[in-house]
Amino acid sequence: MTFRPRKRFGQHWLNHAPTLQAIVAAAEIQTGAPQSGSLRDRLLEIGPGMGVLTRELLRGGNPVVAVELDRDLCVKLSKKLGERDNFLLLEGDILKLNLSELLEPFPQFCPINKVVANIPYNITGPILELLLGRIDQPRSPKYDSIVLLVQKEIAERLTATPGGKAYSALSVRMQYLARIEWIVDVSRKAFTPPPKVDSAVIRITPYALTETGCDPRILHQLVRLGFANRRKMLRNNLKGLISPEQLTPFLEQLALSPTARAEELSLNHWLDLSNHLAPLLSP
Repeated sequence: MTFRPRKRFGQHWLNHAPTLQAIVAAAEIQTGAPQSGSLRDRLLEIGPGMGVLTRELLRGGNPVVAVELDRDLCVKLSKKLGERDNFLLLEGDILKLNLSELLEPFPQFCPINKVVANIPYNITGPILELLLGRIDQPRSPKYDSIVLLVQKEIAERLTATPGGKAYSALSVRMQYLARIEWIVDVSRKAFTPPPKVDSAVIRITPYALTETGCDPRILHQLVRLGFANRRKMLRNNLKGLISPEQLTPFLEQLALSPTARAEELSLNHWLDLSNHLAPLLSP
């Protein structure tokens, strides 16, 4: 009997071999050799669904932890993949589970250093924050890399440059936290049932963030307020923090117009602006 995707979970089964291959290739999985003690990657998959990607991840013998919310799918996955020394299936909401605590009895799966997943599109934002953290609270320890299949619109926002329609607070936050690469486009026809949107595979490589040269708390606040209303000029969005008269000289130092809007500022502009304003905004 065929397992029908459930709309409430945003389920769409990936059934396109070239896309699967592109995801696995982008993850650059190091297999190592358990008996020799050499390093190998330990993987996290979010929303394994029918286990198509899971099978590919398990081929190299790497430890794979898969987190699935759908109880019925967990039963099906357990039967399909069987008992394996390198596979651990956890039932639950990835946004609520304490993975560190759950994995304590399973040292062979720790520490997870790479994420490879076709994530549920309806919770992309929270998942990105879970995996990377925020500007003022970066995830620690960071993952070595994160390869995700996401909605194309999200991929456009994550890789956007200043001035474009896709450039947003999410663009600035994610580009501060990580290097983001667009790997390949994925047609909606690669899924069953086809979603209403096209997709893309992206690779996210978190930065160490040891010497960013700015106060992350101030940067987080500036980006959040700066993009609060895209139609307004930056000086109006930030007037709760700093008066337009105080802000204008800083903008001019950055070769920006006094009437600039948030989407006109590059990440470097935001970093410079946070440094300029730090003496005024620090307690």
